Amino acid sequence: MRSAWIRAALRALATRSPLALINGVIPPDACRVSEGIAYGRGPRQQLDIYMPWQAAGAPVVVFFYGGSWRSGARSDYRFVGDALASRGFVTAVADYSLYPQAAYPVFLQDCAQAVAWTAQHCAAYGGDPDRIYLVGHSAGAYNAAMIALDSRWLGAHGRSPRMLAGWAGMAGPYDFLPIETRAVRPVFHYPHTPVDSQPVLHAHAGAPPALLMAGSTDKIVDPRRNTDGLQQALSAAGAQVQAIRYRGLGHELLVGALARPLRWRAPVLEDLCTFLGSHQRQSQRKAQA
Repeated sequence: MRSAWIRAALRALATRSPLALINGVIPPDACRVSEGIAYGRGPRQQLDIYMPWQAAGAPVVVFFYGGSWRSGARSDYRFVGDALASRGFVTAVADYSLYPQAAYPVFLQDCAQAVAWTAQHCAAYGGDPDRIYLVGHSAGAYNAAMIALDSRWLGAHGRSPRMLAGWAGMAGPYDFLPIETRAVRPVFHYPHTPVDSQPVLHAHAGAPPALLMAGSTDKIVDPRRNTDGLQQALSAAGAQVQAIRYRGLGHELLVGALARPLRWRAPVLEDLCTFLGSHQRQSQRKAQA
């Protein structure tokens, strides 16, 4: 039975079929969930919050999914909320505006608003506003990187990336000019893509600690140019950064390995939670120095 379950989950990821299968194996009592919470007035400005049963002052994660900024829904990523809540993290999985209804930088403005909302309200859900992390996969990793590295987005809400305890990017595109993927070109106003839309250009010494994760067989986002490139830029700037490359994992399976049936493939969840549990907000560290 377990073998058939695993093979079916692998086929679902390999064919990019709906993620209902791996979401369907989540026990109904795994954690508490509050769904459809509005963080703004827009139709896609909503998030779901996954809470450990005993959450009280727990660290908080805001997760952004991928989909080339053209597709995706928070309901597809229940397995991410389940995975992190099972390890003690209050987790917000946020929707954001997508192309063609919105283009750069609207989705970054949405993501920043979701983070600001979470910082203001997470205590009501058992979260600690002094321990907020961003995590994203693919396009969502780009969103997380820009929110964490470029102060414009949180600054619009009277906040700063310095409020973050850290951020983790999974298979993120951080340096992709000129844009080669035709479907992505209009999202970033090609051929007039703003140069400062690239996370790699925002590396600086005061950036929140970063974990950059990638699969060795990723054929969608080149880990050498993107993950390795951002790691080098952050390290050269004097920022805290760690990178992990997972042998044999492709683009989708990197995030898929967070799901219960697929965790055996690689210690993605363990590595992510180790990172998330090892950092405090920079302002707290300085106050204690």
